[in-house]
Amino acid sequence: MKINDRFFEELKEKIQSYFIKGGSHAFDHTERVYSLALRLSKNKKVDLDVIKAATLLHDIARLKEEKKEVECHAEHGAEIAEKILMEMRFPEDKIKQVVHAIKVHRHSKGLKAETKEAEILKDADRLDALGAITIARMFSTGGELNRPLYNSKISLDDKSSNFYTSTIHGFYHRILKITPETFNTKEAKEIAKSRYKFVEEFLDRFLKEWEGKI
Repeated sequence: MKINDRFFEELKEKIQSYFIKGGSHAFDHTERVYSLALRLSKNKKVDLDVIKAATLLHDIARLKEEKKEVECHAEHGAEIAEKILMEMRFPEDKIKQVVHAIKVHRHSKGLKAETKEAEILKDADRLDALGAITIARMFSTGGELNRPLYNSKISLDDKSSNFYTSTIHGFYHRILKITPETFNTKEAKEIAKSRYKFVEEFLDRFLKEWEGKI
């Protein structure tokens, strides 16, 4: 049985309180992941109901993680998602698939996506960490953390530096590791190529401007 669009609109309204109004993980991130997931789902034999529910709920525990209330937003988010979907009478067989997709979507945990739907969620989420969007998100996060834009006294490949050294160091420690070949679907790999290149070009331009070369 296919779920109607009204269900997902109601779900969006129901979960708004779980998200902050601004920052890199506000609900607009979820909306972009949702759109990307639908794009990656085209011409594939996948359950769109599972994909829609999983993308809308994948970061539902992110705020709790940021507040140090839970250790892993993916694991805890899967539990919250299950409760919400059961309350809304979402089909039980689909709930199991949604729970799996949310549990494994966090790439840093190294968990394998066992379904196409889980692969698509993982790819869509990681695509939002590349391109012009991620540049905006990185500097937004940098502002929240009171992190320097760049510290030229510390080499970008200095092993003692990390994501918090400066926003530019953060790109090298995290974003540039999201290479196109690490995505699951062919479509995501293609989208990632142009987004990844854009980030590289931005960093090259930024460093040249910082040094007064252009």
